[in-house]
Amino acid sequence: MGTPKALLTHSCTAALEMSAILAGVGPGDEVIMPSFTFVSTANAFVLRRATPVFVDIRPDTLNIDERQVAEAITAKTKAIVAVHYAGQPCAMNALREIARNHGLMLIEDAAQAILSGDRGSSLGTLGDLGCLSFHETKNVISGEGGALLINNPELIERAEIIWQKGTNRKAFMRGETSKYTWVDIGSSFLPSELTAAFLYAQLEHAKRINSHRRTLYLKYFELLAPLAEQGHIKLPALAQDKPANAHLFYILCRNANERQALIAHLDSAGISAVFHYVPLHDSPAGLRYARAHGKLQVTTEIANTLLRLPMFSEMTTAEIRRVCGEIEAFFKITSKQPCELS
Repeated sequence: MGTPKALLTHSCTAALEMSAILAGVGPGDEVIMPSFTFVSTANAFVLRRATPVFVDIRPDTLNIDERQVAEAITAKTKAIVAVHYAGQPCAMNALREIARNHGLMLIEDAAQAILSGDRGSSLGTLGDLGCLSFHETKNVISGEGGALLINNPELIERAEIIWQKGTNRKAFMRGETSKYTWVDIGSSFLPSELTAAFLYAQLEHAKRINSHRRTLYLKYFELLAPLAEQGHIKLPALAQDKPANAHLFYILCRNANERQALIAHLDSAGISAVFHYVPLHDSPAGLRYARAHGKLQVTTEIANTLLRLPMFSEMTTAEIRRVCGEIEAFFKITSKQPCELS
């Protein structure tokens, strides 16, 4: 993947927790990240008693808005976390420049972005650290699992120590020391050998898996385009010929009530469609441990209207047609108003 060092972990959450330690965050420090993300992104830094600072997302990629990142930086800011939603790249060139100009650590939450790239580089390799997920919901799976990509060579030695429960066992195994001992904080971040073996088999087929998912993604785009043109839904704003790793496919409904009605309609047809995320800045823990920068209007709007459609590696185009057919049927029996989402 083009990284100096990759360490397998038992989850992407573990990789994020290692990143928080390596970033050196602690009480009083702030870490800028999107509110539109899974809880692990924030939890990793809250565990170090740092404060997540949530900024809004862009309406096109649903990724962190790099312009608002720059505005949210204070004397307390220690790091920026770029979450590549649905495998689509954040504006990494801009974020790298911001981090460099302010002396901040840049961490990529690439949980959804295995084999996605940006200008020829794999996502997860563009920041100081990158975190991958091999959870059962991802493109490449090991049941549960993750990886930490250490792109800054200065962090490799300490990363190995943290990874090995705070010991220098890795150096000992390379013959660099006569014995190993406790030298730093750490934890049990390694996966089991069985998990690693399962992952190895998946990685052998990763390109085929992603290719098939891209086919499914484009079929969704093709079949749902008429509904988008009629104003019933919005499709992902990115070019349909660049679906990255096609981790997921979503549509944007006109409002939360219509989304809930569509979910119920699909459920009655035996089709599971879900929404996410509850914005972290609106969550009980988010209100307690973090703060929001600005009103996060795009985040709130997307959280109220986004609907994830079924997408899995063994799905067929016939199943895609069935899902799209039910969505079309839903709009035939409901009121039709132009889509006014920004």
